[in-house]
Amino acid sequence: MEQTTAGNPKSSAPLLERIFGLSTAGTDPRTEFVAGLTTFLTMVYIVFVNIGNTGMDKGAVFVATCIAAAVSTLVMALYANYTIALAPGMGLNAFFAFTVVLTMKYTWQQALAVVFCSGVIFFFISIFRIREYIINAIPRNLKLAISAGVGLFLGIIALEEAKIVVTSPATLVTLDNLRNPAAALCLFGLVRRHVDRHSCRHRNRHSLGAVDFSGVVSAQPSLSPTLLQLDFSGLHEPSFLIVVFSFLFVDVFDNAGTLIGVTHQAGLADADGDLPRMKQALVADSFAAMFGALIGTSTTTSYIESAAGVAAGGRTGLTAVFVALLFVAALFFAPLAGMVPAYASSAALLYVACVMARGLAEMDWDDITETAPAVVAAVTMPLTYSIATGIGLGFITYALIKLIAGRFADAKPAVLVLALIFAVKFALG
Repeated sequence: MEQTTAGNPKSSAPLLERIFGLSTAGTDPRTEFVAGLTTFLTMVYIVFVNIGNTGMDKGAVFVATCIAAAVSTLVMALYANYTIALAPGMGLNAFFAFTVVLTMKYTWQQALAVVFCSGVIFFFISIFRIREYIINAIPRNLKLAISAGVGLFLGIIALEEAKIVVTSPATLVTLDNLRNPAAALCLFGLVRRHVDRHSCRHRNRHSLGAVDFSGVVSAQPSLSPTLLQLDFSGLHEPSFLIVVFSFLFVDVFDNAGTLIGVTHQAGLADADGDLPRMKQALVADSFAAMFGALIGTSTTTSYIESAAGVAAGGRTGLTAVFVALLFVAALFFAPLAGMVPAYASSAALLYVACVMARGLAEMDWDDITETAPAVVAAVTMPLTYSIATGIGLGFITYALIKLIAGRFADAKPAVLVLALIFAVKFALG
């Protein structure tokens, strides 16, 4: 008998089953579409804010961002069959613009060459499974804490976007005016998401609020001002290599945190926290970094916002396929995508933060030498606004506690080496 998927034509089922294994994953195309739309709405902001103040043609950067996101996400979907979407990373594009170009006085063409070189190294350490070895070397409690920490990071992003928390010179962050419509809509949307968590019908309705209509379709700008504009003239300079490895270091551990967090939430990790098809996912991510640089954008990487799609029911690469198609559509419907306000996705992200925090509950709390480093990692991710920094502080704390406690067997060589590398990085600034 021909396989079918609920609510979909029989003719489409066999192909989707062969590629994505929908029935095995307990999902269907409709659920995957809702998940893809959810992920897209939480990350579409990047096409409007990517790489500012560098002298790059804004229209070309917009096109490069959409294409990099669409192609890279499609590779992740078809090669690794993961729900994870990719796009130029916010932290990395800020480093690209404000540190490399504006502070270090590299041209944006040279900065693109830096990103490409970091992507090449990224690719080779993925092919030879060095990154896979690093991720597998992370102790189970730290993996669970990283998942929870990614959730907390999403939570503070959501609260900031909804204007529930704002900066404060006295206390770093403080409560803003809850009478603000954005804050009220976020909190109302969060409540509705929890109430309706078993129903796809309500997952994307409750946090949009008022938007400014600015049209539907616009002409697509040219990509040529940034396409293949890389400048390798600084390759022989020590500072060039330092910047390359700075990009590489941040991307390796940001990506590790995203993979661990999203796949743990999706229930893909095994009892030890190890991930299936990890090599394929890492290769797809490294391809994204190289491809994005070639067409004119900063490091393209896995997005933690993909967890929103998982919370909406996404379990396979079909979710990512829908995200990729929506980024292609964004090329032609930029005004429509631009109407979605920043706070529109805040309820979804805050809901995901609540779900992902369960990683803390799954930790082994009987051994303080395991839990203390894990808590340090989870707490410092949102407070430093960096997944990589949280992982680094977790590694350093783990290594020190195990060595001081005389638990030398627990401190695996890979953990000690990574802790030392992070310590050197933090010391050098």
